[in-house]
Amino acid sequence: MSDTEQPAERSGRMNKARKNITYMLFFSIIMFFAGLTSAYLVSKGGATYWVTFRIPAPFWWSTLFIVASSATIHMALTQARKDRKSAVGPWVAATLALGLCFSYSQFKGWSQLFDDGYALVSRLKTLHGNYGTDYTVQRLGQTLVKQGDEYFLPEDTGFEHPLNPEMGETFNAASSYFYVLTYSHFAHLVGGLVALLVMTFKAFRSRYGETDHQGLWAGTWYWHFLAGLWVYLLLFLAYVH
Repeated sequence: MSDTEQPAERSGRMNKARKNITYMLFFSIIMFFAGLTSAYLVSKGGATYWVTFRIPAPFWWSTLFIVASSATIHMALTQARKDRKSAVGPWVAATLALGLCFSYSQFKGWSQLFDDGYALVSRLKTLHGNYGTDYTVQRLGQTLVKQGDEYFLPEDTGFEHPLNPEMGETFNAASSYFYVLTYSHFAHLVGGLVALLVMTFKAFRSRYGETDHQGLWAGTWYWHFLAGLWVYLLLFLAYVH
């Protein structure tokens, strides 16, 4: 084997190893969230009380930000593959900016949830808002009726047996799962933001081109993965929740 072939072969092995590591990372994250969503379904099916609440608007705004950022980072990779090194930096920087907008909207959404009585660990008695519009409470699958500040089973038409004493010390498992799922996604996104910061620095130094963009490739597909994962989680929480 000639000396000129050895560096190319070595580079090929490194690129293959990097791709395999990226795919393994995706698989481990998928299994992690599959476990969380499965636990969510089991808990919901076995819970005496379950709260269905409206997802704050900032979480929907964040979806627009991360989908747009997925498009901008792909444009960066496209420019690198065409060896347009000077065009890569602005697209990566735009992705980082949109990622920060996503982060801001997530914190805004968590703040609204907390103000409405939902926390990582909270009780049903902390709920407030317009019942039937902002939230509803189910007991063993039956949606309760609220009269004033008291909750009743739908068959209790005379409102004689309020469930508030029983509900008072019950934990809001739906709220806890919402935070665990969204916090977990955000924890993975922080790693993506750090990677974007590094990629932005390298891109503006013209480090990514036609023959050297594997780091950008890995970062791009990780960001695509995070965007797809967020869309899945939001739809899961909106329609299964």
